[in-house]
Amino acid sequence: MIKVLGDELIRSVRGSAEAKSAADVPDAIKHPALRQLYHYWLDKRGDRVMPAPDEIDPVELKFILGNLMLIDVTHDPLDFTMRLHGTNLVQRTGVDLTGKGEKDAPSPGTARIAVGDFTYVVENREPFHRELNQLIDDSMWRYEGLALPLSVAGSRVDRLVVGVIHVI
Repeated sequence: MIKVLGDELIRSVRGSAEAKSAADVPDAIKHPALRQLYHYWLDKRGDRVMPAPDEIDPVELKFILGNLMLIDVTHDPLDFTMRLHGTNLVQRTGVDLTGKGEKDAPSPGTARIAVGDFTYVVENREPFHRELNQLIDDSMWRYEGLALPLSVAGSRVDRLVVGVIHVI
């Protein structure tokens, strides 16, 4: 089970890297595949707050599939489970997290950051963008990430689609 992080920790994590909420997301996205993922999500969303999970077709996401995570969200208590962990991300971390949660992540520091970002998306029902370039758990992490909410009924976030591009 993953604990929801308090506001203080989320603020301190965001202070150590460049993070953007929904209003800033379109202009902040640098990597073309993440920008394409964002526009794909916007097209599926239409005039709603967020699209439904069954509207997201992995075949249409070939351009980013290896760098994609699909994450199931459960509530009461809030918890995140990896439904899909893209092959490029598995190679980068050395661990396939499909079907697993935070406790299984190879880096507790990056897991805390991810849970903070995912929690933000669930609570605010809006996209979240991050560029990270920092030392975490004795490893240098450099990546750009985009987390997007999905909802079965249109009101509560039930799944996340997350794109992560590691920078060498």
